[in-house]
Amino acid sequence: MLPGLDVAELPADAIEVGRIADAWGVKGWFKVLPYSADPEALFSSKRWFLLPTEKGVKTFVGTASLSVKEAKMHSDSVVACADGVLDRNAAEALRGARIFVSRSSFPAAADNEYYWVDLIGLNVINRQDEALGTVRELLSTGPQTVLVLEYFSDDKVQERMIPFVSAYVDSVDIASKVIRVDWLSDY
Repeated sequence: MLPGLDVAELPADAIEVGRIADAWGVKGWFKVLPYSADPEALFSSKRWFLLPTEKGVKTFVGTASLSVKEAKMHSDSVVACADGVLDRNAAEALRGARIFVSRSSFPAAADNEYYWVDLIGLNVINRQDEALGTVRELLSTGPQTVLVLEYFSDDKVQERMIPFVSAYVDSVDIASKVIRVDWLSDY
């Protein structure tokens, strides 16, 4: 195992939040490419779980745990340092590693704010009690986020998109796994 990494088991609630891009400086810091514009999950968790890169040279196998000393914004990216990663060579060996964080370590979302990962798989029902589909993914279009739903029609998987804005979304109930919307099935 590489310096700074411990053998670990990926938590059942692990969410992939970014990847290690490259070494940063000469003292073991590394640059991280977060998958979110607001990488709070990276900052709030002091233990990251790593899986090797999917492409290129794999410098470790299996799941590893990394004890993060510090993670912070620097210019337009995130940089971090970890216990046991003491120099540039050790940081370079982490290049391409996929970063996972336990969902339970995410900071609490504010009222009427949701993590995208919590919305995926929820059923969407309109005011007429028609099932419109299941959230497959979310898209950021700049000014707004769009729910991408998957539903069956004529024995084929279809796609429906609904803007995730208060004008169309009446309620989100994570516990019941339901999003209620003001949207007709023939839109």
